[in-house]
Amino acid sequence: MVDPPNQSSSSIGIEVSATGLTAAVVGSKGDLVNTRSLPVSGTDGMVTELVELVQELKRSYSFDRVGLAVPGLVDRRSRRVAYSANIPRHSETDLVAELNAATGVTTIIENDANAAAFGEFHLGAGRGCRNMFYATLGEGIGGAFIFDGEIWRGASGYAGEFGYVPINSEGMRLEEVASSSNIIRRTRSRFHQDSTSSLNKMKESAITLDAIITAAGQDDDFAQLMLERTGTYVGAAIASVINLLNMERVVVGGEIMQAKRVVIDAIVERAKELSFEPSFAATTIVEGELGINAAATGAALISAVAD
Repeated sequence: MVDPPNQSSSSIGIEVSATGLTAAVVGSKGDLVNTRSLPVSGTDGMVTELVELVQELKRSYSFDRVGLAVPGLVDRRSRRVAYSANIPRHSETDLVAELNAATGVTTIIENDANAAAFGEFHLGAGRGCRNMFYATLGEGIGGAFIFDGEIWRGASGYAGEFGYVPINSEGMRLEEVASSSNIIRRTRSRFHQDSTSSLNKMKESAITLDAIITAAGQDDDFAQLMLERTGTYVGAAIASVINLLNMERVVVGGEIMQAKRVVIDAIVERAKELSFEPSFAATTIVEGELGINAAATGAALISAVAD
């Protein structure tokens, strides 16, 4: 990230994941002006690295608030992480208090899917609509609702847990088959059965999500099949959202969407099969536009409008 000097009236957002931090700078006109991604050495030192990143940004931008997008359930009253499957340590840490004390800025904490939805709604694939459902497919599976331009959080603030939607009669949840780790698990369990796949020539431990997506992009039938099945699972869950809420737009983001049409086409096809036809006809299902910057961008926007 090359920083222009002393930008005024900037909004700053930072997404925290188990593997890295992503920062986004939104200018005074509501446009995304800069981004930065960096790995983290581990969750134990994450607060220190967060502080260092904020201090670095303060040398180039003028801001007194920072939006923090985190995976997991965020308690709106305590402004703490109530539960996080991907970073369990966060529920034991007061991220807001520690960051405020160390940097002198006011920290606005938000669930990462809610933040990404807000970013896509204002600056990405959700522009021009009033009501939107956002699904993120990555380390975990998340979801968020935007109604009349506002994030809808539900009775206790935990609405949108899309990964917990059951997808079969045995109660299997979407996250158990469609998260990145479970796509890898399903692929590793079957790759040796297809001698024509390029993945068959790899060591099992070398099969990553990137390797699967790359193979699919090279017309590897097996890799495409694994991603298409992922899209089918997600499409079934999205059909439930469409049937219940008659959504105007559904935006799908997250690292799995690097597979582009392979996944989104399967999602649309399955959602169409299982949706009430008039509701499906009124819904547009599209890929997110902000990519890895969605949550950080949304967190920046949220920090600008938070009370």
